[in-house]
Amino acid sequence: MKQAEQLDNLPGTVGEGLTQRGISRREFLKFCSSLTALLALPPSMASAMAEAISKARRQSVIWLSFQECTGCTESITRSHSPTLENLIFDLISLDYHHTLQAASAEAAEHAREQAMKDNAGKYLLIVDGSVPLGNPGFSTIAGISNHDMLVETAKGAAAIVAVGTCAAYGGIPKAGPNPTGAVAVGDIIKDKPIINVPGCPPIPVVMTGVLVHFLTFGSIPELDELGRPKSFYGETIHDRCYRRPFYDQGKFAQSFDDEAARQGWCLFKLGCKGPVTYNACATTKWNDGTSFPIQSGHGCIGCSEPNFWDAGPLYKALSVPASATSEMLGAAAAVGAAAGVAITWHNRSTKAAANTAHEKVTVQELTQEKK
Repeated sequence: MKQAEQLDNLPGTVGEGLTQRGISRREFLKFCSSLTALLALPPSMASAMAEAISKARRQSVIWLSFQECTGCTESITRSHSPTLENLIFDLISLDYHHTLQAASAEAAEHAREQAMKDNAGKYLLIVDGSVPLGNPGFSTIAGISNHDMLVETAKGAAAIVAVGTCAAYGGIPKAGPNPTGAVAVGDIIKDKPIINVPGCPPIPVVMTGVLVHFLTFGSIPELDELGRPKSFYGETIHDRCYRRPFYDQGKFAQSFDDEAARQGWCLFKLGCKGPVTYNACATTKWNDGTSFPIQSGHGCIGCSEPNFWDAGPLYKALSVPASATSEMLGAAAAVGAAAGVAITWHNRSTKAAANTAHEKVTVQELTQEKK
């Protein structure tokens, strides 16, 4: 079959693609129910989401990988809600991705350029890895520096998703002494909406959830002051941690192999950064919802926060919350239950303020026709 004939057979909308693959409406509604739960939407949104997604055109996505370890790609391939297969074949058109694409060399770059041309102003650009500014030769693709490829590809993008802490904040490459002059995507691109999805790597379903939100609503999700989606980064890991009651009681493990650790007591004194780290690890978890680092017995290292690698020893306890006020310093310095009560009060006050400011989405808003 000629290439032109193949292109004519490609589904124009997500609904057409589902029909071609023999997926029933019942199966699709079940799929959308899992998505509404993932995005913290009410169950009644499932049918409205199904309607909105089925009418949407398959989203063109260009994925650029710069100074990174491929961990973000490894992570998204393990997504279970939706799976990577669902995401690529049903919801998006992944037109360029170094690791997952079959094309190479000139054919690969032609695919990127063609996707940019055919979907100008509409494609979603995903970037993982930091961008080196110290020397263009530190990291290149097809002879093009990371900086120049980012600037070129960003021009026609509808929005940019900075996947992983390296893309969102500079990550480990930016850590002192930063030999490559690494910077974040947002340090270079200033005229496009950017969604930061930090983590080293990010949780798989958080990445796919952000993509599904963009496809459903045709816009970026509500973001916090660091550009992160509030639906996934609106609360600290500490707020939802199952060890939290022990923290409030002043019960802490003193070593990773003591009886307190085996009993599930709080890992705060062993360096856990959960109280100052915003992410969905404690609720969404990893590996199909199996576990997350704290549940596996290791404290949070704060990898979804800026400059986490330079924030001090991983196994040294925090003295006070990063946003603590001067009035709390004396109380936080105390040991045991007194410290737990003081910091708990602060965290809950912050959480209450965030919840008050959060705007919920209605079914009517979801079903509005996109312009």
